Amino acid sequence: MAVHRVREKIMKIKGTIGFFGGGRMAEALIKGIMQAGLFGAEQIVALDPDKERRRLLAGRYRINAVDNPAALADCEIVVLAVKPQILPNLLRLNRCNFSNKQLVISIAAGVSLEVLESCLAGCDCRVIRVMPNTPALVMEGASALCPGSLAAEEDLKAAAAIFDAVGKSVVLGEAQMDAVTGLSGSGPAYVFSFIEALIDGGVKVGLGRDVAETLALQTVLGAVKLAIDTGGHPAELRAMVTSPGGTTIAGLHQMEKAGFQGIVMDAIEAATRRSRELGELAAQRVDT
Repeated sequence: MAVHRVREKIMKIKGTIGFFGGGRMAEALIKGIMQAGLFGAEQIVALDPDKERRRLLAGRYRINAVDNPAALADCEIVVLAVKPQILPNLLRLNRCNFSNKQLVISIAAGVSLEVLESCLAGCDCRVIRVMPNTPALVMEGASALCPGSLAAEEDLKAAAAIFDAVGKSVVLGEAQMDAVTGLSGSGPAYVFSFIEALIDGGVKVGLGRDVAETLALQTVLGAVKLAIDTGGHPAELRAMVTSPGGTTIAGLHQMEKAGFQGIVMDAIEAATRRSRELGELAAQRVDT
């Protein structure tokens, strides 16, 4: 497994990057690559059918926001940022706008490289599949990259630079991509549920909701930073907080009795299974 942390400058490409879809994840990537200096506003094209969305992107980032798919034909890199349910059909309808000169990066959950390359058959695009997550919106995303059959090392470096601009990335085989979806793709929702439970727990024992929220958010943030900065194993860090016969072990005992770890593991497994199902549905749409 390769972890990319160095943000490589790829402005040497001297070309444009196009976003097929201008939603929140596309916007996060646009913001990140501009802040990292990978591309200037004049090098970025965003395609979206919604007039208000185009106006927002053009006004906020000074990029070229369009509604004509032909504008993507001249882009050296195209990021597919549309819903997985509609992606296969959109690719087939717009195949004429893709060529072997392009690197195509898909962030559609569950859509396999096989499906992507099948929809772009004859174009000979270099394809990379990526599973990012929503913390990319605040430049703290976790992304997994998987190169297609024609993607070169330079393509992977370029894609890693893009997603490292909004967090951290790893490179994995496609067999692990559904597991990535189950863990980091869906993971923020699990964390938000845990934070909500912490807040409600604080309210239950007498804290004001505002105070409980402040303490819960800072506690989670601090715990994550402690884990990252020290590199300690979670079990070791937990032991640092847990005194014999103290308050923490009493709380942990209740979590163990409720099967907390098993519940989280089951959630990741269920999300992974659903990602596989979505991939199978996408493949069926290509066949029909």
